[in-house]
Amino acid sequence: MALVSMTQMLQNARANKCAVGGFMIWNYDSAKAIAETAQKLGLPAIYIIGEGEAISMGGFENVARIAESVAKTVDVPIALHADHFRSYDAIVQAIVAGYSSVMIDASRFPIEENIRLTKEVVKVAHAAGVSVEAELGRLPGNEGDEDVTVEESFQTDPEEAAYFAEQTGIDALAVSIGTMHGAYPKSFKPEINIPRLIEIEQKVSIPLVMHGGSGTPQDKIAEAVNHGIAKINIATDLVTAAAKRIAEVQQAEDFRYNVNSTFQAGKEAICEVVEQRMRLLNQNILK
Repeated sequence: MALVSMTQMLQNARANKCAVGGFMIWNYDSAKAIAETAQKLGLPAIYIIGEGEAISMGGFENVARIAESVAKTVDVPIALHADHFRSYDAIVQAIVAGYSSVMIDASRFPIEENIRLTKEVVKVAHAAGVSVEAELGRLPGNEGDEDVTVEESFQTDPEEAAYFAEQTGIDALAVSIGTMHGAYPKSFKPEINIPRLIEIEQKVSIPLVMHGGSGTPQDKIAEAVNHGIAKINIATDLVTAAAKRIAEVQQAEDFRYNVNSTFQAGKEAICEVVEQRMRLLNQNILK
């Protein structure tokens, strides 16, 4: 089917205390692996890709064509989401290219400037039938070309979250509750602030988003899904699984290099991670 916005799938997920996986794509195989797994389980999926990664894949239009071609091979909803885009112009380019969902990340600014920029994006995106995610609070770690230290990070304030959602008209709100972008350092123990999430859930009616899903304790992910988290971003775990599996198969004495023997293993690893995460996020509805 054609690419869809993520609005309805996230609303359904929150109502059913489930979550949709936002899985990073970086080529055709990664997109295909995610779609095939979603089809197998009968669940929606969201492709996420940052601005830099999209450029490395040949630009926004090329990413959209890949996503569209794969989405047409399955009959479950697939959204293509511009993740952590930081400028209005880049978001407009993504919408024109065919992205069905966008995230404006103005979390580095004071809340009123964040609201102003987000409202501009909401206006143009909704006119095109495209869903909008925004972020309030800052996660530590690396996201694209930006590094945020633990000291620079701060968790989302529940009162501000309610005000922000009301003022902007966004479809989903990414919150900071203790996760980290990228891989957790060995010295960093994630402490997921479920009490704060519960406060946010009580004040904000739209679907909530957890960034930094890779490496986060799975019992905490399951608990967060029960308290309003309707989308969880997973990137590092996919890249790590694919890279490790490709390296592993090459260690066999009889290994012969060709496209299938080398890269099919990586695709299979992606499928395994996606299925495990989808089952975790949807354990309230999957038998």
